[in-house]
Amino acid sequence: MSNHTEPRDPRAVAALTLGALGVVYGDIGTSPLYALKEIFRSGHVAATHDNILGVLSLVFWTITVIVSIKYVLLVLRADNNGEGGLIAMLALATHAVRDRPPLYRLLTVIGLFGTAVFYGDGVITPAISVLSAVEGLEVAAPQLHEFVIPVTLVVLTALFAAQQLGTGGIGKAFGPITLVWFITLVALGVPHIAVNAHVLAALSPTYAIDFIVHNPLVAFIGLGAVVLVVTGGEALYADLGHFGKLPIRIAWYGLVMPALVVNYFGQGAMLLEEPDAIVNPFYLMAPPWARLPLVFLATAATVIASQALISAAFSVTKQAIQLGLMPRLQIRHTSVRDTGQIYVPFINWGLYALIVLAVALFRSSSNLAAAYGIAVTLDMTITTVMTFFVIRYGWRYPLVLCIAATGFFFVVDITFFLSNSLKLLAGGWFPLVIGIGMFMLMLTWQQGRALMAERLRSETIDVRSLLDALFVAPPTRVPGTAVFLVADEGTAPNALVHNLKHNKVLHEYNLFVTVRHHDVPWIGFDKRITMESLGHDCWQVVLNFGFKNDPDVPTALKLLEDRGIPLPEMDTSYFLSRDIVTPKLAAGMSLWREKLFASMHRNAAAAADFLSLPANRVVELGGKVEI
Repeated sequence: MSNHTEPRDPRAVAALTLGALGVVYGDIGTSPLYALKEIFRSGHVAATHDNILGVLSLVFWTITVIVSIKYVLLVLRADNNGEGGLIAMLALATHAVRDRPPLYRLLTVIGLFGTAVFYGDGVITPAISVLSAVEGLEVAAPQLHEFVIPVTLVVLTALFAAQQLGTGGIGKAFGPITLVWFITLVALGVPHIAVNAHVLAALSPTYAIDFIVHNPLVAFIGLGAVVLVVTGGEALYADLGHFGKLPIRIAWYGLVMPALVVNYFGQGAMLLEEPDAIVNPFYLMAPPWARLPLVFLATAATVIASQALISAAFSVTKQAIQLGLMPRLQIRHTSVRDTGQIYVPFINWGLYALIVLAVALFRSSSNLAAAYGIAVTLDMTITTVMTFFVIRYGWRYPLVLCIAATGFFFVVDITFFLSNSLKLLAGGWFPLVIGIGMFMLMLTWQQGRALMAERLRSETIDVRSLLDALFVAPPTRVPGTAVFLVADEGTAPNALVHNLKHNKVLHEYNLFVTVRHHDVPWIGFDKRITMESLGHDCWQVVLNFGFKNDPDVPTALKLLEDRGIPLPEMDTSYFLSRDIVTPKLAAGMSLWREKLFASMHRNAAAAADFLSLPANRVVELGGKVEI
């Protein structure tokens, strides 16, 4: 648990709550566009009176158990210094079992897989959200059917093209637009509930239980579509660091959940009177004159939901890079004030290409719904598993209490996952293939880095021993300060050895700097730097960064100027070792994975850019490393 300070000022809480509406609840807030339609249109659940009430009851209690209780009450408590999401949960869980190596390795692999599967979810969510909104065109005017796919692709293209400009300006409109959206959900549902108030009886769990008892197979299959009502639930936890627990909880209980329930029950009330409206109950709830404006509002809401997910993909990627789970990628900051606003070109256009492929391949929200669910339920299950290890080994709660707190949710998550597994051949394979592909890349990168580090370690010498030997017959000293970046503290960097070998000089001042990324989100300047004198005006320096800090080495090293180490801007050079990986058939990874790692290592973004080193003062000296 963290000491993350929650906002106290009512105006600050109100502003954060409004912001949370757009960023946190955009995805789950747009589920009414397609969720109830897909439950009945799947062909397994007939739109009869009893089935409608049973499904509504199932929808209500799914939202209550998974979102209101599991995420909002339990999982939000498992914050990592105020930060949430699978990366933060992975860091918490592995830290809790750090003295149990087998468990540590198992949780690392599980967390890696969950993070990889997130990208699969990140492809389906924008595709199904925007497509389901634009499909309202054919409800408002059937002759516009042929424009649905082109308009969807235009909206998505504009959205991804705009990412490089940053979201600071338009982000301010997210909360107000989403507020209008949730008010609209209520306004659409209330008139139908007023006409058929009997539908409110489905708030009782007895209707869900009766539906499951009398139709066990149908209910089990139907869960694959029911899960659509909670897609986006993970966002509550992932965006914890941006808004804090209180605004997220106020927004959920105060507006989001009531609006969702009213809209779903409004759709159900209409279906009790007009079962044929199942073709698109969301848009058919609105009077004809309001349907076209509703399409524009729904499209805006789904763009906001997609934007929140794209931003989350950028953030997760950055955190994964910091923790060594992915190769370095080019990361651009799109705001001088908000360091959290970033743009990752490779992820942006990779997601875009896969989303366009998904729209072209599936061509309707109903077809995409078959692909949705597996990735979501996998991440839900992994979060539950991680939560168990955090509260058991991190918080030291009694085993019985831990099992009681997470066991029920685990059974619920697994049941939803098994139901969604039935859709594997119908489209569920698509996000799963993306997730497995990302998992293989991440696992190869992590294992390749470990093999490479082991190989380098076996070939390096102790920096103290090197300096002691060196100063028996001291080399020529030249003015200025040399900063040598070295992976392992205490070892002599290859760049130093190559510099001595080829240039035969040593700078007047020498810093051997190791950059460490820790499994906490933020590390302040008071703990940023540790140093140790090695004699001869040489120092061993360790720079500490959290997985959400920007690793700015020059700025961090300025803290040394107060300790008598000169770092004049034009007389400080940064030396990097640029190693070329050469795969060979050995006891490491299989040869094809070693070749894959070598390619990833070769194409990774420059370390100088990642560490914010000044380009005109960087010297790279390379060598070959066989793994």
